[in-house]
Amino acid sequence: MILASHGLIASQIASFDADAVAFFGRVTTAGGTLSATEKAAVNTLVVDMKAAGIWTLQKAIYPMVGASAAACAQNLKSSSFTGTFSSGWTFASGGVTGNGVSTFMDTTLIPSVSIASENSTHLSYYVNQNVKITGIQIGVRGANNTDLFLSARFDGSNTRNSVNIQGTATAPETNNVQGFLAVSRITSSEFKYYKNNSVFQTSTFISSPLPNSQPVWLGALNLTGTILLPDNARCAFASIGDGLSDAQESTFYTAVQAFQTTLSRNV
Repeated sequence: MILASHGLIASQIASFDADAVAFFGRVTTAGGTLSATEKAAVNTLVVDMKAAGIWTLQKAIYPMVGASAAACAQNLKSSSFTGTFSSGWTFASGGVTGNGVSTFMDTTLIPSVSIASENSTHLSYYVNQNVKITGIQIGVRGANNTDLFLSARFDGSNTRNSVNIQGTATAPETNNVQGFLAVSRITSSEFKYYKNNSVFQTSTFISSPLPNSQPVWLGALNLTGTILLPDNARCAFASIGDGLSDAQESTFYTAVQAFQTTLSRNV
């Protein structure tokens, strides 16, 4: 029997994780569709994150599947923080791509409201396109210049990686920005920038309060309600949540990389 609300057969629902099935339902209700491969990949991602003990640390997870605004706006973790895309985005099986001029996705997640502490915070963003990048991948700036953002800008010869969780660090330059990028703070005096499965940069900047009143945007920095440095890199995954240790970040990368590999869009 086909269950029209999710587009799944009964045997699949029995074998899929309940949180994955709920996500499929939100996609369908919003008017989006997912392929069987995308559903299987999402389900494995949920199972792997739960097994690694990092599912509960997430507030918002955007798998960027379904090749439409309706599907890609959905939060895998819960029915909260459904995104809203501005016009100008391109949606494809490889992910979502901004135009680098006017595009952003409003997550509606306000850090000071939805994250318990500035000393337990992370952002992640999976870039799977090797292009000249000029913008900020994910972030927000609130009143009094309180910041939460992740930026890796590739000028064609090397990458300038600026990361911030209530402090700024400029990571070493590289010649390729592609991969799983993340920044995490788990103490008041230190935060780390990760690329794929390794620590790329550590900063000992003392934390300050999380941005209030303004939500995190994907594909640009939300500068107190105004777009700043819109991005043009294709995004295949993004997340916002509590801080992750080195070990947790490593298992997170493993789960996300397996997800991308199943969808044939890994780097």
